[in-house]
Amino acid sequence: MSLNTLTDRIRTVVGTDSDTKAKVKFETDEGFVFIDTTQVPNVVANEDKDADCTLKISTNNALKMLDGDLNPMMAYMTGKLKIEGDMGVAMKIAQTFS
Repeated sequence: MSLNTLTDRIRTVVGTDSDTKAKVKFETDEGFVFIDTTQVPNVVANEDKDADCTLKISTNNALKMLDGDLNPMMAYMTGKLKIEGDMGVAMKIAQTFS
């Protein structure tokens, strides 16, 4: 699994105008995916920028979450997903991806 695949999948899910209105960062074993939905069009890039919420997860598990093969709550409870920052933003992004 690659970071490019994850970035492209997230870009598709988020679209150009998400109502999340937050900055979220995925920190994976292969690098970063930064999502800024505070501006239109939304920005999805492989940058390590400050975010309201950081989701630490492997690229493989992030793709499984996007596919619906890994429940975000179960990933969090089993330690496959770690969340730093605004938990409300994490909940919003989880709804966007499910």
